[in-house]
Amino acid sequence: MSTLKGKTAFVTGGTRGMGAAIVKRLASEGANVIFSYVSSEETAQNMVKSIKELGGDSFAIKIDSSVKGALEKAIDDIGHKYGKIDILVNNAAIAVKGSLETASERIDEYDRQIDVNIRAVSEAVRTVVKYMPDGGRIVSIGSVGAHRIGSPHMSDYIATKAAIGAYTRGLAWDLAPRNITVNTVEPGAIDTDMLPSDDAIREAFINAIPLKRFGRPEEVASLVNFLAGPESSYITGSSFTIDGGISA
Repeated sequence: MSTLKGKTAFVTGGTRGMGAAIVKRLASEGANVIFSYVSSEETAQNMVKSIKELGGDSFAIKIDSSVKGALEKAIDDIGHKYGKIDILVNNAAIAVKGSLETASERIDEYDRQIDVNIRAVSEAVRTVVKYMPDGGRIVSIGSVGAHRIGSPHMSDYIATKAAIGAYTRGLAWDLAPRNITVNTVEPGAIDTDMLPSDDAIREAFINAIPLKRFGRPEEVASLVNFLAGPESSYITGSSFTIDGGISA
């Protein structure tokens, strides 16, 4: 298919799990896809190669999104190279789990979580709109935890993901005059390396899900692809839960 032919997309955190699935799906629809990664250059370059084999252009940028200005520089480079950025997908995130009693001992981790999950999203959006044509698309990956917590020791992480939904609603108003849509995808338990490996814990997770299975990264990518494409032009400021019904 070629619903995104001629479009240029930038995906943060594009070499693992949902991010990798999103990169591959957008490329399969004809987009030139640039993506960031933190580690595993070999994986990143293999993805670049596969995108080029599909007929699109691509390159990977090593970025630590917690570093102020890193995303701004990368997006400026992409904008200068391609002349435009039609689609931004804010996928990069980290999750720091811990009790309130031990949080002060790991304050650097918690601060980094805020930098990656909130500040970097803001930095990316502020920069990309300089290169985004009218009618562009911004999609951020949130979490079903913004509405349903489900377990202790995740307060700070969930707060960052709830912030993304609120930020999306505000940006929808700010960018509506340019017909740039802004939406959030909120996954539940998706079968990636972020899920626990313990069989008993995984079974407990599945038993709590009405559809009795984990989601697939490709299913999240499909929803992102729709929101990045031409058929979603009247959808903005919305958050879409994809969680097998656990928050119903």
